[in-house]
Amino acid sequence: MESQEKTLNKHYMKIALKLALKGQGNVNPNPLVGAVIVNDGNIVGQGYHKFYGGPHAEVYALKEAGEMAKGADIYVSLEPCSHYGKTPPCAEAILKAGIKKVIIAMKDPNPLVAGRGIELLQKNGVEVVTGILEEEAKKINEVFIKYITKKIPFVLLKTAMTLDGKIATQTGESKWITGEESRKYVHKIRNSLMGIMVGIGTIKKDDPLLTTRLPGGGRSPIAIILDSKLSISLESKIITTLDKRKIIIACTEGFDTEKSEILKNKGIKIIITPKDKDNRVDLKYLMRELGKEGIDGILLEGGGELNFSAVNSGIVDKILCFVAPKIIGGALSKTPVEGKGVEILKGAALIKNMNCKNIGEDLLIEGYFNS
Repeated sequence: MESQEKTLNKHYMKIALKLALKGQGNVNPNPLVGAVIVNDGNIVGQGYHKFYGGPHAEVYALKEAGEMAKGADIYVSLEPCSHYGKTPPCAEAILKAGIKKVIIAMKDPNPLVAGRGIELLQKNGVEVVTGILEEEAKKINEVFIKYITKKIPFVLLKTAMTLDGKIATQTGESKWITGEESRKYVHKIRNSLMGIMVGIGTIKKDDPLLTTRLPGGGRSPIAIILDSKLSISLESKIITTLDKRKIIIACTEGFDTEKSEILKNKGIKIIITPKDKDNRVDLKYLMRELGKEGIDGILLEGGGELNFSAVNSGIVDKILCFVAPKIIGGALSKTPVEGKGVEILKGAALIKNMNCKNIGEDLLIEGYFNS
């Protein structure tokens, strides 16, 4: 049977994790962090990291707690920082406030921290407990963990299909495969990630805006367009609505240099990559370049060809597959992943840690790729 102390630790850490999620879409490429201060069984201070470059969660919680922080416990979803970045070290603020115990969900994977915050606290007589709801904490910061340790974006492949595995009819009609609740859910994801990536085929076929449309507004991700030959029309909606978001176009050598200059003058960044074996944009090279741009996470909303290339190249970390309760049929109807495919089942991409839930009338299947 679980001890009362462990039960209470989990209870308050759940509150800290819930607070952390309030920062979604505003703190990238920083982590989501929540903090709760408890004194004599009462919550006396709460906070979360609200925006990039702003005060950390602990600072907000300590300010709210005031003198009540002395002798209290603080629950933090991520190890308090011990280095000077855009803000002073949180570990030092905790010591100064007189906190007696720090309960941490997960250690910070950032090499600049990596246990140093815990060490500083312990050296100064503060009791530290780690690993409370650690897996939950890692889940909400999976994008940050990938980016801070590998310096390349976390890639989330999103697709929507019918129960028989189709993303459009054989005439190309695809609006809408899924229901309204699923589409709202996708816009929340767009708001939480820094980039959204599509191929030029999607731009030419659908002429999308690739913006975030939420009731309260939301942040539109950086649009990343794979366009090997730089064939994008200057009249595309995404080009003519540049005020809505930043745009990056990835191409290979041999593109239209005149068009390139026009696009650059509009403020669009052009990234030139080597050609892969199919004479297309080298996706692994592109990920490294996007990492240098500070892009920590990407929502991949490609068609079947791009999805196969992305999975086959090993850049995809996670998949979200929305399944609508519809049957389309048709041998020529498009499917979520096409391309060359694998020749034998042994070569199939494997998905692990899968789980399912209902989103309105649809089913959402979530899973991770073996890397």
